[in-house]
Amino acid sequence: MLARLSIRDIVLIERLDIEFASGLAVLTGETGAGKSILLDAFALALGGRGDAGLVRHGAEQGQVTAVFDVPKNHPAAKILAENGLDDTGEMILRRVQLADGRTRAFINDQSISVQTLKAVGAALVEIHGQHDERALVDAATHRRLLDAFASLEKDVAAVEALWDERRSANTALEEHRAAMERAAREADYLRHASDELKQLAPKEGEETALASRRTTMMQGEKIASDLREAQEAVGGNHSPVAALSAAVRRLERRGVNSPALVEPAVKAIDAAINALEEADQHLQAALAATDFDPAELERIEERLFALRAASRKYSTPVDGLAALAAKYAADVVLIDAGASRLKKLEQAAIEADGRYAAAARKLSLARQKSAEKLNKAVNAELAPLKLERAKFITQVETDEAAPGPQGFDRVEFWVQTNPGTKPGPLMKVASGGELSRFLLALKVVLSDRGSAPTLVFDEIDTGVGGAVADAIGGRLARLAGKVQVMAVTHAPQVAARADQHLLISKDALDKGKRVATRVNALAADHRREEIARMLAGAEITAEARAAAERLLKAATA
Repeated sequence: MLARLSIRDIVLIERLDIEFASGLAVLTGETGAGKSILLDAFALALGGRGDAGLVRHGAEQGQVTAVFDVPKNHPAAKILAENGLDDTGEMILRRVQLADGRTRAFINDQSISVQTLKAVGAALVEIHGQHDERALVDAATHRRLLDAFASLEKDVAAVEALWDERRSANTALEEHRAAMERAAREADYLRHASDELKQLAPKEGEETALASRRTTMMQGEKIASDLREAQEAVGGNHSPVAALSAAVRRLERRGVNSPALVEPAVKAIDAAINALEEADQHLQAALAATDFDPAELERIEERLFALRAASRKYSTPVDGLAALAAKYAADVVLIDAGASRLKKLEQAAIEADGRYAAAARKLSLARQKSAEKLNKAVNAELAPLKLERAKFITQVETDEAAPGPQGFDRVEFWVQTNPGTKPGPLMKVASGGELSRFLLALKVVLSDRGSAPTLVFDEIDTGVGGAVADAIGGRLARLAGKVQVMAVTHAPQVAARADQHLLISKDALDKGKRVATRVNALAADHRREEIARMLAGAEITAEARAAAERLLKAATA
């Protein structure tokens, strides 16, 4: 609830500090005293539209601070958490209005956006008057109020969760279906490419190995004849090895008698024979290396041609063909498996839609039943408010073809102001005074359900008096038993019901050169005098004071 309201330099208010308590607080005062200024300042602190004209003449800026005691787990606390703000249990909303039109917003002395301030303010306070339509203009608000009346919040949350599941299932289905359509357009190409690469069976590093082998074979072909000639000269029919071996044997036989002359020559010839035999071995090995099947060279060249042709066709290096073949094969598998997955996703979407539809239909039935109960409860409040010929109707339209997060229903409050007239939307059919009384009846029925913890009613008793004003006062008092209620009123019957009576007045300052708005909390005697003024006008008579006393006693009876 609102605990304190501090206003500095707003229009006619220089400095104002008001303490509020639970229950019903009324603000009274003569026309022009500043009641509207007070509400405008309060609305500014709640995130209302700023205006340079609100700054008191001569001041650089105005400021409004509203301090609230907020219970744990209140929706306003969730808004703070979502915006990274600290929640200490006490919420201090502050708005600075600069004379150049700019504004600054704070919660618990942390700078925030005006949008965040407005969201928190809307969760804490509702301001209603003859021309203030915020509480009733949006049909989504009507649905929320009906759900609050019937305690259907958990059912709505369940439908919202099922709606999210349904949306996720359908999104997954549509994404997979789109992917399959794209794959279908490419399927023939993918299958052909996969088959072609599978048949080619490229291997990583294959091109390098084949090219190296081909180079060796082609170079060997060019030097093979020279190698054969050399091998023939060294170890073939024309080899000197046989003649040299025979000469060595003859020298050895002769060397018995003259070893000193023979042995050096024999050793040299033996070395030459060994060198020739070693050369022969190397030449034979080289010839073996250059020996190849011409068909093998042809096969290598054909393989290289096929690999390089595929590389050009698929714009991929030859060494990347193996990976590309694996990718295309995997894509084909996905295409083949996509139909099966599509069936599963279709089934999941059907099941999710079924769960949502079942819960939404159940919620619709509950709303239809609750609408009848709400109608009955609100209509019971209308007669004392001089709306005995009027009828309140909660219109619930169910359209399964237009599902939403909160179900199939569109809820709107309708009224029939007189028998025989055509019912219509509350905002269009009811006049200003009627609208305020319909709203009051609705708020009394809803009590502390679907309501902000602080309600402000701005002159909802305008144009009525006597028993109707008393009925309004009684209902405001009943409502104040559940939530904090503030009422700006000209009706003494309403003022008499207050738990806290605040008198708004204008005082002359600087010898009448300027005026300032003041707010005073009235004690018992002063309350009677103010209510007597409200009854009698400018001249307060003894009869007015007696009538005021009767009103105060009747209010506490």
